[in-house]
Amino acid sequence: MTKTDSEITVVHLMRHGEVDNPEGVLYGRLPGYHLSELGRKMADQVAEHLAGRDIKHVVASPLERAQETGRPIAAAHGLEVASDERLIEAGNIFQGKTFGVGDGALKRPANWKYLTNPFRPSWGEPYIDQVVRMMAALGAARDAARGHEAVCVSHQLPIWIVRSYVERRRLWHDPRKRQCTLASLTSFTYRGDRIVSVGYSEPARDLVPRHLLAGAQPRWGKGAIKGASKGFGA
Repeated sequence: MTKTDSEITVVHLMRHGEVDNPEGVLYGRLPGYHLSELGRKMADQVAEHLAGRDIKHVVASPLERAQETGRPIAAAHGLEVASDERLIEAGNIFQGKTFGVGDGALKRPANWKYLTNPFRPSWGEPYIDQVVRMMAALGAARDAARGHEAVCVSHQLPIWIVRSYVERRRLWHDPRKRQCTLASLTSFTYRGDRIVSVGYSEPARDLVPRHLLAGAQPRWGKGAIKGASKGFGA
C-alpha cells in the first residue's frame, strides 16, 4: 500500500446559510440572491467552528449565497474561495416561482406535465446527473487537499443526493426528510481515493429557525432530527 492509498482526507460538503428571500421564491440558479444577516452569522459561526481544523482548500458553487458562505471559512485559513460549477444548485423548471410543500402548487393543472415522474425527477435535473457532477467535485476537492481537509459549499438537494448515493440509499425521497439544514456539514472521510465514512453536523444549529431544521432519518445509528424543509432544494 502506498502513502497515497493510506492517507486520510476529509471533505466537508457544506450547505450555504440563510438567504435574503422575502418573497419566498424558489431561487434555484438565479443570480442576485445573497445571504441574509442571519445567513452571514451562520457562515461566521461555522468558520469559527472550523478554525482549528486542517483546512487547505475552500471551494463553492458560483452562486452568490454559496460564495458568501465560504468566505469567512477561507479567510480564517488564509485562503481564497475557489469556484466549481459542479457544486451548483440542481436545475429546476419552477425556478423563480413560489413552489413548496403545502402551497397548492400540485393542484395547478399547468404544473402537472412537470410532475409525471418523481423518481427522475421530471421537474428538474435528473438525480443521477447530480450524483455524477457532485462526486466529481468531491474528488477534485479531495485531490486539492490530500492528507488534509477541504470545504465545499453547495446546496441542499445536491448534497442530499450525493450523500444518499454514497450511503446506498435510493435517490428519490420525501423532500421534508432531508438531513441537510442550513449551514450544516456533511463530511466525507477518504482513505486514499475511497470514501470510508460519512458524518453530519450542524455547527450553526442554534441560529436556524426551528421550522427549517433538518428532518431526515440518518441511515445508520440513532439521532434523527425532526422538522420540515423546502420541497425543491435551496
